[in-house]
Amino acid sequence: MVTNAEVFKYLETVDFPAEKDAIVAEAERQGAPGEVLRALRAMPPVEYGNRNEVLKSAGTELHPEVGVAERAIKARDKTHQNVTEPLRQQ
Repeated sequence: MVTNAEVFKYLETVDFPAEKDAIVAEAERQGAPGEVLRALRAMPPVEYGNRNEVLKSAGTELHPEVGVAERAIKARDKTHQNVTEPLRQQ
């Protein structure tokens, strides 16, 4: 899976807000690798307001070094979720 950093470097010259097709075309123009282009082409065809919206929609990984099994364990561990104390269920 492609990382945020890999996609981000091909978004630097995009003028936001931008449509999906314009984002993909700019990444192609810059010579983005196939993995990055696949992630961008998989996005819904909407207008994106900034780079962060693109990264969320492209399904990129913030920390690819963390494996699938480790992410599943953390998701099931409800004791260390980042929720403030008053909001935790008692």
